[in-house]
Amino acid sequence: MLKFLPFLLAIGYGLLMMRFSVWRTKKMLAEQSQPLRDPGLLALAQKMAVALELPQIKVNVYQIEAVNGLAAPDGQIYLTQGFLDRKAKGEVSDAELASVIAHELGHVALGHTRRRMIDFTGQNAVFVMLSALLNRFLPGIGVWIANMISGALMAHMSRRDEFEADAYAAALLVKAGIGVGPQVSLFRKLSALTGAAGAGTPAWLMSHPKTDDRIAAIEVLDARWREA
Repeated sequence: MLKFLPFLLAIGYGLLMMRFSVWRTKKMLAEQSQPLRDPGLLALAQKMAVALELPQIKVNVYQIEAVNGLAAPDGQIYLTQGFLDRKAKGEVSDAELASVIAHELGHVALGHTRRRMIDFTGQNAVFVMLSALLNRFLPGIGVWIANMISGALMAHMSRRDEFEADAYAAALLVKAGIGVGPQVSLFRKLSALTGAAGAGTPAWLMSHPKTDDRIAAIEVLDARWREA
């Protein structure tokens, strides 16, 4: 039993960190958000709700300047105030922001938010175990190598989730009569909107796939649906 103790402690540490992360995220979002009140965007959200046979889709506005959308651990959907500010300036459209909502709905519907919490636990466990092992043979740099390996594993799983959420969003946008055009056009703008964050980062270490790869995957799906 004792030989499994380090592994069990690593899992316990991961679970503890996961619970703390979920609590902190929910608290932060509750304190810094308010319901979306934009009429044009709410109308498109309602179209998607009808397509999903739901009474409505609730969207919240997270009061930060960054340009982003997110699905919280409890399944709530958020757009940042920064995204809405860009819309007010005419830099993005209602339909493009609707594609962000559709993407985040994909994360919720496909269970990504819950799975990411499990993945987070696993990442912490891998990091703790690898750190202990590698530090025996590579003192000083073992922790750095362990962090790089566990981070790369998490990034790979995150990229998979992004492709799946893109596909879900594309299907929903088509069903709602919005189409994939706004989804593709927003991706083409993302580098400028976000300041090309991560431009020099190797693809295998990025938590999101390359934009061109995401656009290509959506266009393949759209072409397949049109042929069908």
